[in-house]
Amino acid sequence: MAEKYTPRLKKLYKENYSSELMKELDIKNIHDLPKLVKIIVASGTGRSKDDKRAQEVVATTLKKITGQAAVSRIAKKSIASFKIRKGMGAPLGSMVTLRGDRMYEFLDRLVNVSMPRIRDFHGASAKAFDKQGNYNLGISEQTIFPELTFEDTAVLHGLQVSFVIKNHDTKHSRALLEKFGIPFEKGGK
Repeated sequence: MAEKYTPRLKKLYKENYSSELMKELDIKNIHDLPKLVKIIVASGTGRSKDDKRAQEVVATTLKKITGQAAVSRIAKKSIASFKIRKGMGAPLGSMVTLRGDRMYEFLDRLVNVSMPRIRDFHGASAKAFDKQGNYNLGISEQTIFPELTFEDTAVLHGLQVSFVIKNHDTKHSRALLEKFGIPFEKGGK
């Protein structure tokens, strides 16, 4: 009988990274270890909110790079200066929430295939952690993902990748993301 498939980073976390992090961060209880809970990949349509083609491109991009269908997001409140009304019919963007094996597969592809393709990349910003220890990575163009064809990259847009991490400290979050291979810029916190 064939062995059940486990993503590479998930296996490394369970077998190596968890014990290494316990030593490095001086954690006594395994339940206090930082743990990646979910990854949210989102993209707004911005000025193109009324353009159906731009909305389709965003949804297609998210589906191809994550392997999961995107959910359209509508306005939660009215903002007059952006000409947005609460519950506005046109979607303002799309998002995908990844958990489990898909999350680890996406992270592996992001770190090892896509991020090295970013031009003039000197590392991810170390200032993008929030108070809870979650991390946000902005990607200016979707062209770094090899899953996309030339036609998929004709309409350029950015992406926001949010890493939701269960822990108590931003230093622990950074240590976890460094173990997974996210390169932080030199000289950052």
